[in-house]
This record gives sequence, C-alpha cells and structure tokens, in this order.
Amino acid sequence: MNASPDPFAGAPDEALLVAYANGDGQAARFLTARLLPRVLAQATRMLGTQTEAEDVAQDAMMRLWKIAPDWRQGEAQVSTWLYRVVANLCTDRLRKRRSVSLDQVAEPLDAAPSVTAQMQTQARMSALSDALAQLPERQAQAVSLRHLEGLANPEIAQIMDISVRSVESLTARGKRALADIMAGRKAELGYNDDEPE
Repeated sequence: MNASPDPFAGAPDEALLVAYANGDGQAARFLTARLLPRVLAQATRMLGTQTEAEDVAQDAMMRLWKIAPDWRQGEAQVSTWLYRVVANLCTDRLRKRRSVSLDQVAEPLDAAPSVTAQMQTQARMSALSDALAQLPERQAQAVSLRHLEGLANPEIAQIMDISVRSVESLTARGKRALADIMAGRKAELGYNDDEPE
C-alpha cells in the first residue's frame, strides 16, 4: 500500500499561511521548511555572520506567523513580503554596526575546508558587508537582492515598492560604487589568485 502524497506539496505559500492561521500546524511546518532556508541565506549574505542571520531569520518567521490571521490572499506573495522583512531587519542591524568598532564584532564561524580558505572567505564576506554598508540603503538593498539573492528586477521592485526602472538604476549605481570601494582591495582579498594566468 502506497503512502498518500503530501497534501501541501503543490500548495502555494499563501494557501499554507492561511491554513496555518486556521490552526493547521502541518501547514506551518511545511511552509517553514520551504521558506526558512531562503530567508537564512538572504540574511547571511547581507550580514556576513551566521549567528546574526539566524536571529534575523527567526524574527522574520515570527513576524510572518503573527500576521497570518490577517493575511489577505492575492495582495502580495508571502515570499516577497518575507524578503522585504528580512531586508529591513538586516538593514537595521547594518546601521547599528556602523556605530560599533570592528573589535566588538564577533568573528563568524565558517566550515571551510582549510584555515586559509576560511580566512579568505571571512575577509571577502566582511569586505563585501562593509562595502554594502557604505552604500546608500536603497542601493545596498537592490544590489543584495539582485546579485546576492538572484531575484529578478520585477520581484525586487515589488519588495522595495519602486518601479523596475528604479531597481535597474539603483543596482547599476550600487555596482559602480561597490567596484570603486573594493578596487584597491583585490590583491588583499585574494581575487588576483582566482584569475587564470
């Protein structure tokens, strides 16, 4: 006898959220399994530290569960709403970091295969995080969503509540500014080592 297929396998995020709001705990578990890895990845890329990213991901998911009873299907996608919440929470943390010295920030843990690779990855993530923090907030958010999260411009426009043309402009300006900020650090961060001779 075959087991019955998972009733939530093809269900859209919005339907699962409404099911959770109506008391279905299994829908919440399925939606968490679907969304949490994406939320955690977004927060990790924006913040550069696993511990902070986990805190942000947990906070974002808690906010999703709190708004579940008031969710109106068809107005927004759950994933888009969640990306916006994560981006805002990360931006708040990055703002606070600007007033904290680097010595006060804990070193993030990384499971890289060697100490050298770990140090290089750490330095690159830290440099990118620092460089993103130097950009205007909207540029940093657009660049992160486009190039770190891999979202399409229309979805970014919806998340940021701006036009697609504005997303393109913010992304282009942000990439140019990042290139300028990072230009003198290629050798230090080992990017010259990655280039074929």
